[in-house]
Amino acid sequence: MAIKPQPAVRQGCVQVYTGNGKGKTTAALGLSLRALGQGLRVCFFQFIKGGGPYGEQLIADRLGSNFKIIQTGRPEWVNTKDITEDRRLAQEAFIQAKEAMLSGDYDLFICDEINGAVSFGLIDLAQVLELINARPNNVELVLTGRNSAEQVIQAADLVTEMLEVKHYYRSGIPARTGIEM
Repeated sequence: MAIKPQPAVRQGCVQVYTGNGKGKTTAALGLSLRALGQGLRVCFFQFIKGGGPYGEQLIADRLGSNFKIIQTGRPEWVNTKDITEDRRLAQEAFIQAKEAMLSGDYDLFICDEINGAVSFGLIDLAQVLELINARPNNVELVLTGRNSAEQVIQAADLVTEMLEVKHYYRSGIPARTGIEM
């Protein structure tokens, strides 16, 4: 049996990136690059992002074995009229994410768009709080997405709110390859 390396994070914290502005996933990806540069093992677990391909998916293999990206959800956006299938997929993804976070294989674990999954009713707030409480002390946990619940904000060690001041989308410029996806 191979011996796992000692975790590089001595004291992990819980970070939340929320708000209506652009940049939550981008900030988490930037943190991932910083962590990889220091030899940390990173899992970037994406909820409700079964479509794509997103730029982070396309580069993942080139970032080396310390970076794993897991994409979950339907290829289309969440069906807000009937969330049955989206909720089933999100519940399966949540179990997978929790197991991965607890595996000891990662120093930095990012749950991208988990806050959005909660606000759509795909994952229960209690499950996210359970995930936070189950986090090993040596794992940095990052939760992204709009509409973070107040209880998640209170449970976090760091909260950053991205505030939209102005966005070109409102001027008719759609999501662009390499910038938003």
